[in-house]
Amino acid sequence: MIRLRTVFGIGIALLTLAGCSSDAPRLMNLRAQADGPDEFAIVPTRPLEMPDDMSALPPPAPGGANLADPDPGADAIAALGGNVNRGAGGSAGLMNHVGRFGVAAGIRNTLAAEDLEYRRDNDGRLLERAFAVNIYHRAYEDLSLDQYAELARLRRAGIRTPAAPPNPQE
Repeated sequence: MIRLRTVFGIGIALLTLAGCSSDAPRLMNLRAQADGPDEFAIVPTRPLEMPDDMSALPPPAPGGANLADPDPGADAIAALGGNVNRGAGGSAGLMNHVGRFGVAAGIRNTLAAEDLEYRRDNDGRLLERAFAVNIYHRAYEDLSLDQYAELARLRRAGIRTPAAPPNPQE
């Protein structure tokens, strides 16, 4: 009877683990891959107002903007006391500076494919593969930076690290 309970318990545990499996490995990101609605994409519009001058209205265009459309970026700049007109130019200037050496088209798809290939080459152990255990962090462990060793190296070199916790020996 005890042997039957043990076999039954192991069977339930294996079924539970099998239910936790997932499909093909993906990049670890916070974005949902589902086709459902995105609750963060819904932004309420501003109240409708009659302008003093009708020429102030933007010309109608498919997909164009209107005065009731929200502009979260400009709203944030204004809330922080910045100049809204300067903010748009700053974003363009930043993007031009970042892309000054060229921008690779489809970089996200390229990185996702390279990441998948790297993780397949550094696949987990037999049981990790059998139960589809996520080995993302262990696969990249050799490429990660040990923050405490780096902090110690910087302190030995005499570089100040004011944002880091103080040295316990001091």
